[in-house]
Amino acid sequence: MTDQATRVEAFEAHRPLLRSVAYRLLGSLAEAEDVVQEAWLRWDRTDRDEIEDARAFLVRVTTRLAIDRLRRLKAGREAYVGPWLPEPVLAEGDASEAVELAESVSLALLVVLETLSPLERAVFVLREAFGYSHAGIGEIIGRNEAAVRQLARRARDHVQQRRPRFDADQATRRRVTEQFLAACNNGDVAALMAILAPGVTLYADSGGRVRAPRRPIVGADRVARFFLSIWKTPYQEWAGVAEGPDLRLEVARVNDGPAILGTAAGRPIGVLTLDVADGVVQALRFVANPDKLSGLSRSAPASPGES
Repeated sequence: MTDQATRVEAFEAHRPLLRSVAYRLLGSLAEAEDVVQEAWLRWDRTDRDEIEDARAFLVRVTTRLAIDRLRRLKAGREAYVGPWLPEPVLAEGDASEAVELAESVSLALLVVLETLSPLERAVFVLREAFGYSHAGIGEIIGRNEAAVRQLARRARDHVQQRRPRFDADQATRRRVTEQFLAACNNGDVAALMAILAPGVTLYADSGGRVRAPRRPIVGADRVARFFLSIWKTPYQEWAGVAEGPDLRLEVARVNDGPAILGTAAGRPIGVLTLDVADGVVQALRFVANPDKLSGLSRSAPASPGES
């Protein structure tokens, strides 16, 4: 095996980890893939004799690149049309993945992480999702251990104050998601209202690209009426196109659990996640911006050197 082939193989062995770190830091699969590609370029240009630990080197490079990119992205997200939600991704790995790691990629948590500073977010993700020590995180972000501890405490307190509390297990979430889909398909107002909390809130992210509310919708009656109305709307009218294939809806595993995935001709056109507690839906997050749906396609990630 050539030296270049060995270099590629070593990088590919760490790609899933780097992608996971970058996605949790950025809330965007497309941006995470770009960061991982930049990390590859750094890896490819660095003398291997200077690298004692490949994993440590790659996580450090990826984290720092993601922090820099997040700082640039924040201004654009503040000017976003309507609510900004993270990019959803089809869940990877086995459904029995560690609860802590699965929860760290939930859309609800990723929304909260958007309110942290880039450094706070990096510390929180590395500590809470990946179990790095304070000293280890300090080496990654270039801060001393005392500073990392302070960042970790501030980030953890902030997240605990804002993090939604949902107590449903995976089986309950899937059951409620299936009930929601059936109620909408059948136009059953009573069945839909029965699984919506009185103060349920809908957040819709379309980026102004397709028809969707640009402000949150609050209240079971208003949320139910909204969904029953769009369920009767032909896909072509909703998406703003003259013609196209019929919409297909199915329950799929997205991010940390079940969600309703909409496709047309096999292409993802939207996804709806439901936050469940006490057996009813407390919040819904609807992502329909076409620019945010690449993570819902079942295609392989790019290899080093691909753009």
